[in-house]
Amino acid sequence: MVPVKSDRFWRSAMVRALIDAHDLGALIRLARERRGWSQQELGKAAGFSRSTVSRLETSRTAITDMAKLRLIVGALEIPPSVLAELLGLAEASAVTVVTNVATAALEDPMRRRSFVAAGLAVPLSALVPMDKVLAAASPPALPLNRQQIMRQLMQARRLWHAGELNRLLSELPELLATAGHAAGETQDSAGFVLAGACYDLAAEALNKVGANRQAHTAADWAALHADRSEDPVAMAAAARTRGIVLRHEGQHQLAEQLTLQAAARVARAGLADPAQARTYAQMLATSAYNAALADDRDRALEMIEDAWQAVIRLPEQQPPGWALSARFPIDRAQVSLYKVGVRWALGDAGEALAAGRDLRPGMFPTPERRARLHTDMARAEWLRGRPEQATQRLLAAHAQAPAEMAGRPAIRRMAVQMVQRHPRVHGARELAAIVRPDTRAR
Repeated sequence: MVPVKSDRFWRSAMVRALIDAHDLGALIRLARERRGWSQQELGKAAGFSRSTVSRLETSRTAITDMAKLRLIVGALEIPPSVLAELLGLAEASAVTVVTNVATAALEDPMRRRSFVAAGLAVPLSALVPMDKVLAAASPPALPLNRQQIMRQLMQARRLWHAGELNRLLSELPELLATAGHAAGETQDSAGFVLAGACYDLAAEALNKVGANRQAHTAADWAALHADRSEDPVAMAAAARTRGIVLRHEGQHQLAEQLTLQAAARVARAGLADPAQARTYAQMLATSAYNAALADDRDRALEMIEDAWQAVIRLPEQQPPGWALSARFPIDRAQVSLYKVGVRWALGDAGEALAAGRDLRPGMFPTPERRARLHTDMARAEWLRGRPEQATQRLLAAHAQAPAEMAGRPAIRRMAVQMVQRHPRVHGARELAAIVRPDTRAR
């Protein structure tokens, strides 16, 4: 078997020809054969069937499932720079992706009605600038240096933590254009880490409001920037973002696999650095939730316990404002809230309520997290068959961060069901006015 890491091989004429031809399938096949693996062995290493590997190697169309691609590329240890150049990202971080769904919907009344019916939580017009910046790396209105971009990212995170999603989405396109342009200019790890963080935030925000297509593309950009940075925390963050998007698409097992692999990579890199230790705890908590949604009960309960063991080793006291600057501001209260989500996803309403019994809004540093406490507990109350308690929780969530309750399509749908089925419980009229302004509870 040929050694897996050889710069000479990746600079060879054969690889060069495949890059120039943009033949990703042939590159995957070449890298597999160089390792001496069969298609079945590569499939096992990446978590797919032999037939899936065969399709990837022989497809003459573009590979659009970036989650599968990243797992295959990771198993083969294809250098991120090689993948980026083959995909056309090496020089200016530019790639054309068909994402202009919001623009098309605005122009087509039928598609516009479809978007409204799907529960999109922001005006379609707000997504048009995002479509443009995701479709191709566009030059920023005013190029900024790294410190200026970081300040803009911190401001964007403050909007996220405050639950101001509409304003955040209006400001993100220029941030993405600026960060992507800067990374393409400097071509260094720090620039790619910063750009990846911007796209991570964009993907999470888009995912939360139900803009699934744009969220998927933003997560792809985050992953490509993170891979090029070769920074373990950035790569883990991108994998977590990809997992969040995938689970909202119903691909729970793939989401679980991605986050577990990310946790393993962070652990291998070492946990002495506080940022890496927090990243590891976050990956375990996210993996637990993904596993629960995939109905992998044993794995979910094991992972959430591992997350708890990881987080109790972290310092309890943090400086003021740390949650706004930390990439993963995870602590004991956050992991306990993940326990609520895990138990809810497994259908254990009583256990979910027990896990959140001692949690209080004051334990969470931001409006977004305090609202999330209430929405997660509302789901558990609703699963338990307690509509009045669930209604009160949703009203409390709206008081903390309106977008976290009325802006999340899944939570909004649950709220609509509540006021339709239980219009006379205490608070139903107020909840109906929030989620269905044209409807009055009777």
